[in-house]
Amino acid sequence: MPIQKTISPVDGSVYVEREQASAAEVDAALARAVLAQRGWREVPIAERARLCSAMVDAFVARRDELAVELTWQMGRPISAGGGEIGGFEERARGMIALAESALAPLVLPDKPGFTRYITREPLGVSFIVAPWNFPFMTAVNAVVPSIMAGNAVILKHSAQTPLCAERFAEAFAAAGLPEGVFQYLHLAHDATEALIRDSRVDHVSFTGSVTGGAMVERNTAGRFIAAGLELGGKDPAYIRADVDLDTAVEGVMDGAFFNSGQSCCAIERIYVAEEIFDAFVERAVAWVRQLRLGNPVDPDTTLGPLVRPAAADFVRGQIEDAVAAGARAWIDPGDYPLSVPGSAYLAPQLLTGVDHSMRVMTEESFGPVVGIMPVASDDEAIALMNDSEFGLTAAIFTRDIATGEALARRLEAGTVFTNRCDYLDPELAWTGVKQSGRGCSLSRVGFDSLTRPKSFHLKHA
Repeated sequence: MPIQKTISPVDGSVYVEREQASAAEVDAALARAVLAQRGWREVPIAERARLCSAMVDAFVARRDELAVELTWQMGRPISAGGGEIGGFEERARGMIALAESALAPLVLPDKPGFTRYITREPLGVSFIVAPWNFPFMTAVNAVVPSIMAGNAVILKHSAQTPLCAERFAEAFAAAGLPEGVFQYLHLAHDATEALIRDSRVDHVSFTGSVTGGAMVERNTAGRFIAAGLELGGKDPAYIRADVDLDTAVEGVMDGAFFNSGQSCCAIERIYVAEEIFDAFVERAVAWVRQLRLGNPVDPDTTLGPLVRPAAADFVRGQIEDAVAAGARAWIDPGDYPLSVPGSAYLAPQLLTGVDHSMRVMTEESFGPVVGIMPVASDDEAIALMNDSEFGLTAAIFTRDIATGEALARRLEAGTVFTNRCDYLDPELAWTGVKQSGRGCSLSRVGFDSLTRPKSFHLKHA
């Protein structure tokens, strides 16, 4: 069978090798899932919650080991690896807690001679395709709610982070989840598409690129099944003139550069009130210069490599194009010896003199760069923030919460923040507009996409 190799961005070595599943193995996994789901859907929600909670316990008990594996698979500094395990736990336990009320039957008002109610029925087999950038937190958004809703799950993780799927399986096995309710497969692209087309798949959850989302749509077309798509982002922030500058800079710059900017909801565009623009840029440049680019295994490293050299070179190209068009780059790449063309290690960069004619302000970067523009008014800021083909999150920093909320209502984004960014609250719906995707995960609302309503209209004899 074809061998799938994971090249570590830390040093370019082969960190993991796995055989990809054969057609026969895929067929067997689907058969097991269908059979297991028939029994699982009858398991009371309280028992599902007990087993999923035990899975979380088994998972977080391996926190230190999992953090090291994350670093070697996708390059995040070891100092930040434990945070993903914490985020996994928060999201998993949050959705477990919400499930009983979210999945409870909707009982209608009394009507003489009738009993009427609506149940939420599981869909069947859920196929989840997860990305490498936050490999546990993004996967858990779909895995735990889907299983709590009574579905069986097959997880296909990124070839960059295959161990993450295996660790899910080990934790579920330790918890005693019935065989076949959760499975994983290592798959090539063509096998992934074939699985999506299989009539035994009732739901697809995909997190990744716009191109990948289009692939899912093509392969589900005509089957009328549910598909949740969390795709790209070019998320903006607006810094109003009334902010505490130090607090605003700390919040928005961390939102731009955490995980080397490799987050779908990273801040990639910043608009600053012109009267504080120079002061903001001065503080932002100082913040960026304190980042330490280096080997992510070193606990003192605060900025690791991008996932692969090609990703770093893509961002280098965006920066070079912007500078050639008149932008100013505030950070000297020469101060970062590891940052050379062809390397996954990339110096952080902050650009001014940018506008929306430049790729760096319109294309998703997914790297440690941010462009900053001055604006003369709230209206100009909102217009620029909405001038994008994406709409995942958007943030406004202001002391005037009422104005911030009013402006947020005008933003074309699935989640709007004031005075924070780059965060996912499991009790809020996670969704996007435009090319950021469709559907919803997390929150009570997220269970709607993992179930179908069934109406009971019972006339008394």
